[in-house]
This record gives sequence, structure tokens and C-alpha cells, in this order.
Amino acid sequence: MTAAPSLSRTLLWLAAAIFVVLQLSLWFGEGGVRDVHRLKGAVALQQAENLRLRQRNDVLEAEVNDLKTGHAAIEERARLDLGMIKDDETFYLVTGKALSGSATARMPATPAVVHAPKDSVSEAAAEPERQP
Repeated sequence: MTAAPSLSRTLLWLAAAIFVVLQLSLWFGEGGVRDVHRLKGAVALQQAENLRLRQRNDVLEAEVNDLKTGHAAIEERARLDLGMIKDDETFYLVTGKALSGSATARMPATPAVVHAPKDSVSEAAAEPERQP
């Protein structure tokens, strides 16, 4: 009769050990609760990044469509990026920044005026600048 209680105690300890191993695996193992929470956070970060990139792509796509269909966008791009001016325009470059309350704020800024003849604009655009 002593063998039966010993066997049931052994089985109870074995069941408890298996339960502990399974719980540890559930909470801390690969694919466990901690791993799932970490992956959910990574998915949320990736979705936010995807949204940011999707918005950037939408802006770029609109700009590409505008450049393909409209001359105004091409002209604006040439003015901003390349510094181009039309033949009949006068370019004014205002240098310096007047601070409010200073002596220079009461004096008008002196603009630099560039008149570009038609031939000099095309020659300047055709030749790159050379540095000494």
C-alpha cells in the first residue's frame, strides 16, 4: 500500500513540473506573451512609418503629375532650383536683413539689379561656372 501514495505523489510533482515549464514557455518563450507584445509594438511603429511614407509618396506623385501636365510647375522649378529668369524680367537681389529698432532698419536696403540681355541668358545657361 505504500507504493500507491508514492506513485500519486510522483505524478503530482511531474504534473506540477510540466505545468511550470508550460507557463514559462507561455510567458517568456518564443511566441509567448512577451514576444507577442513586442511584435505588436513593432507592427504599430511600422504602420506609422508606412503612413508617413505613403503621404510623402502622394506629395511626390502630385508633383510629378503637375510637372507632366503644367508649364507653371516647370517654370517654378526652374526659377527656384536653377535661378532662371525670363528675358523681359529684372532680377533684384536684396542683401542683408534689417533688425527692428536698429539704425539699418531706417535705411532702405540696396538691391543689386541684374539686367539680362537675351543672348547672355542663353550663353550663361549653356556654360557651367568655372572656379579658379
